[in-house]
Amino acid sequence: MAQTNPRKRLGLFVLALLGTAIIAGAPTPNGLSVRGQFAFATMFFAGFLWVTGALPLAVTALSIPVLLTIFGVYADLDAALTGFADHLIFLFIAGFMLANALQKYDIDRRIALWIMSVMGSSPRRLVLAVMLATAFLSMWVSNTATAAMMTPIALGVLSQVLGRETVEAASAASAGSSDSSPAPDGGTVEVEGGDESFTNLHVSMLLGTAYAASVGGVGTLIGTPPNAVLASQLNEILGYEIGFAQWLLIGVPIVAITLPLVWYVLTYLLYPPQIDDVSEAQEMAQQYLEEEGELSPRGKRVALIFTGTALLWVVGGLGDFIGPYLPSAWAVTLFGGEGTSVFGIDGHQGILYYVVVGLLSVPALVLADTMEWDDLVDIDWGTILLFGGGIALADALATTGATKWIADSVFTSLTGAPIVLVVGIVVLLVIFLTEMTSNTATATIIVPILISIGSVFAATLGLTDVAAAVFLSVSGAIAASFAFALPVATPPNAIVFGSGYLKQEQMMRAGVVLNLIMTVVLTGLIWVLFQFVWPHVLW
Repeated sequence: MAQTNPRKRLGLFVLALLGTAIIAGAPTPNGLSVRGQFAFATMFFAGFLWVTGALPLAVTALSIPVLLTIFGVYADLDAALTGFADHLIFLFIAGFMLANALQKYDIDRRIALWIMSVMGSSPRRLVLAVMLATAFLSMWVSNTATAAMMTPIALGVLSQVLGRETVEAASAASAGSSDSSPAPDGGTVEVEGGDESFTNLHVSMLLGTAYAASVGGVGTLIGTPPNAVLASQLNEILGYEIGFAQWLLIGVPIVAITLPLVWYVLTYLLYPPQIDDVSEAQEMAQQYLEEEGELSPRGKRVALIFTGTALLWVVGGLGDFIGPYLPSAWAVTLFGGEGTSVFGIDGHQGILYYVVVGLLSVPALVLADTMEWDDLVDIDWGTILLFGGGIALADALATTGATKWIADSVFTSLTGAPIVLVVGIVVLLVIFLTEMTSNTATATIIVPILISIGSVFAATLGLTDVAAAVFLSVSGAIAASFAFALPVATPPNAIVFGSGYLKQEQMMRAGVVLNLIMTVVLTGLIWVLFQFVWPHVLW
């Protein structure tokens, strides 16, 4: 990633301080407490730096509790730092470590190659195979790591189908400044001022990899940072908890409908491949899979631990169905509750609580002689710190009443508007903001606001304040993974574009079209789920 110019960074930081000082020093608006005003000033400071990228996201996150303490929003620093100890942060630490184990033994690569060897019998099916493999892995491994792993695999497949020279020529062309556009016949995309050319298969394959990583991450609670931001802030602000199995019922239908649509738009409308024979690529995937050989005993143990963890995550969310068939003490011990556990203690979190299950997988990996601490510790700590800062900011905004004041001031005019219009505005706003920043930064800024406006739209939606807040914030968090036009929008976009085998104009063209389509599709899909599915899952 390119570094920000030091002078530009300093200038942006000074602007952030200036804006923060102006907000903090301005007359306090009616209905907003002084502490709320200072929390709002802190949100501006963090949001400005996140949007401009003047500082790394995690560095800005670390400044949040410091600024809250300086302003006196919290009486002491310990209170400002509690967000960094949120239980969902530990779920992500465990998830990242489990993903490291999958990658160490190439289990994720084996899954991808198997799907490609089975499905890649035509150019479009080959793209679909890569996208399905990417989306599935992105549900369990972070979408960033999945995109980083699948991009070279996709390039290897393209080298077999198109020839290495063609792929390298496209890389050289992407480094130039000349424009490119898709050929009317769907064949190649000629680059002005040179002989290099991009094939539509090349473009659709790489874009499909990036987009599938983003869409697939929606499927599980640990698949993409916006999901974690949502879960942590709902818990922090409302005391509302979304379980792992509960999120599967939210995310998987979204993925199942939107992923095929993205594939169709890429391979039939925007960049339809004109190559007929891709047998070499399918054979190559099979060859690579055979070269991997049999999974080692340690790899098998990792696969067993991963499967068991995922299964327990699902079972842990089925307490309402399984609990009545168990003795009361065991139901409380396994699934949690206020009754007496088998240990004779009243009240229990539940052994199958998904954070407990995730954390137990880490010592299981070590006891199974599959991972050492040096293997486990190599995770994305920056993302962990970003979550902590986001939770700290959300908690400050909520406890001081700042988010409610923002919601009442900005969204009151939409009270009484049709549900579809409200959802459409939320989706469009989130996608637009994500294109300008990143999906993580957008979710961290917008989710607390969407939570706070629940009371404003409760009557319009026909829900309680809490249910309305959950509905709007879930809608916004999902939309944050559907920004496709710019590299900065999501880590998968940045990784695929940063590989040097794609031009920004190609991502822009596909992304703008998909953003418009997905705004409409997500609005309709969320409305349908709101009517028929989410009432049975979320409230």
